[in-house]
Amino acid sequence: MSAAVGGAEFHGFRGAAQLPRSRMLGRPLRVAPPAATPSGGAGGPSAASIRAVSVPLKKDASEVKRSKVEIIKEKSNFLRYPLNEELVSEAPNINDNAVQLIKFHGSYQQTDRDVRGQKNYSFMLRTKNPCGKVPNQLYLAMDTLADEFGIGTLRLTTRQTFQLHGVIKKNLKTVIGTVIKNMGSTLGACGDLNRNVLAPAAPYVRKDILFAQETAENIAALLTPQSGAYYDLWVDGEKIMSAEEPPEVTKARDDNTHGTNFPDCPEPIYGTQYLPRKFKIAVTVAGDNSVDILTNDIGVVVVSDSEGEPAGFNIYVGGGMGRTHRVETTFPRLADPLGYVPKEDILYAIKAIVVTQRENGRRDDRRYSRMKYLIDRWGIDKFRAEVEKYYGKKFEDSHPLPQWQFNSYLGWQEQGDGKLFYGVHIDNGRVGGQAKKTLREIIEKYNLDVSITPNQNLILCGIDQAWKYPITAALAQAGLLDPKDVDPLNLTSMACPALPLCPLAQTEAERGILPILKRIRAVFDKVGIKDHESVVVRITGCPNGCARPYMAEVGFVGDGPNSYQIWLGGTPNQSTLAESFMNKVKLQDIEKVLEPLFSYWNSARQEGESFGTFTRRTGFDKLKEVVDKWGESASAT
Repeated sequence: MSAAVGGAEFHGFRGAAQLPRSRMLGRPLRVAPPAATPSGGAGGPSAASIRAVSVPLKKDASEVKRSKVEIIKEKSNFLRYPLNEELVSEAPNINDNAVQLIKFHGSYQQTDRDVRGQKNYSFMLRTKNPCGKVPNQLYLAMDTLADEFGIGTLRLTTRQTFQLHGVIKKNLKTVIGTVIKNMGSTLGACGDLNRNVLAPAAPYVRKDILFAQETAENIAALLTPQSGAYYDLWVDGEKIMSAEEPPEVTKARDDNTHGTNFPDCPEPIYGTQYLPRKFKIAVTVAGDNSVDILTNDIGVVVVSDSEGEPAGFNIYVGGGMGRTHRVETTFPRLADPLGYVPKEDILYAIKAIVVTQRENGRRDDRRYSRMKYLIDRWGIDKFRAEVEKYYGKKFEDSHPLPQWQFNSYLGWQEQGDGKLFYGVHIDNGRVGGQAKKTLREIIEKYNLDVSITPNQNLILCGIDQAWKYPITAALAQAGLLDPKDVDPLNLTSMACPALPLCPLAQTEAERGILPILKRIRAVFDKVGIKDHESVVVRITGCPNGCARPYMAEVGFVGDGPNSYQIWLGGTPNQSTLAESFMNKVKLQDIEKVLEPLFSYWNSARQEGESFGTFTRRTGFDKLKEVVDKWGESASAT
């Protein structure tokens, strides 16, 4: 069988025998024995080859331009080689080819950019936690790993996962092996495949929420790599498994009725080439936009019938945040409605969408490889028609939905089963110091599972009523304030890690956001905006958009040292895309832009009008005029 990479036919190498399938979702563990490796070993190519494309040959492969990463994937023996050799070398780093492959295993090689004159190599690890669910055992293991092998902190991400920074190469196998053996995984947390699947993090015992979370877990299982390379490298071929995969997942993966699969391939959906770029999916319920649903490659929304029973899903496609400065052909994009499917078809519809991107997404220039560019080029109607070929059915019209709302799930709330949950606000998702120690003590003492939210916060789940007071007191003593006592600017803000470890960062984000929020509050005070009022502020150190700044009411996007683009016009419910307002605003000058804007908003807004809605209604020409006049007035005085 062949898979479409620029219309050409490519060949990969047959890897280890396919290991038993499972999903790493925090269920009881058991261990399967190592699988036999065919002739050629785990790293080298075997004599057999597998075609990695599934459309008829259009031109000779030598005539097709492909990015370097495509060649690396093709020759990797399903993500093994040369990573397996680089991991055992004496060097503190791995080579460029292995750097690309280790992403699929959930890690990025980094250097500390605060250290001048030498390369100080370490690795960031990212976990895979569908719905943000973290069993008690895994949380405690991650907390310990951060102290023993990391920088002493845990980072909660905007995709409901952990990031562990500062792991040196010789400790990678120990750390990843420990994650695997404690009900966790890092497989597919990075790389050109499906990333962590988002869903509402709240542990409500409610039909639609539970169904959304179950669906997210099933999608994650469907799209998990199957070749066994992950377990070969990190636990010597042992397959640490959770409970058996739901039969509907196995059935959907194996189904090749409409030509979606690579027969007899260790990767039946991905083939040797995997996807053209990263792929992001979120699942939610009607009205709940805690997951930034429209920013994903696929957004899935549970639709319930008149009795409250989940009946099917509205599907959205083509969202994505990343862009490149000064390259106008790259852009953030909101997802388009694709249609509705009954609940029993969701895995087949998801697979059809993924395969459409696999077959048609660009593989020559990675800047344009995300599915949003395919849909922008084709239009939604052509894209829908192509997906329907692999789905085998027509999509129904989307069902009407209520207006989106952002839900933070902070503070004390009833789960619906007699127990409570508590959403803990964590500034920028960075868990460290006394807060980290206290959270571990609480989670360990009361044997709590936790959930990570897409807004970088932590939910303590399954709390008995009798534990409420001692937990509240312990959190307060550690400086983890009740959300009502936190500045509302902080409650909705987000920042990516950026400097010093991210190689793409052009300026500060996480280390700079709290001072910026304080300066914004000071501007609010100066122009008469009340303490309970707020705007959604998000900051990234580069234009890739990990903290989704293009959905914020005020987005700061790093465009140089101590310099930001300012984006305006997002809405509090994350349903509207912001637009670039001003470039190259120096950190020390942000008040020169924000003070006139906030002052004008305070004096000219309609009742209840959010800042983002106000900026869109007013228009950027008028707002720039306001900023310019304010500056002229300040200069005159």
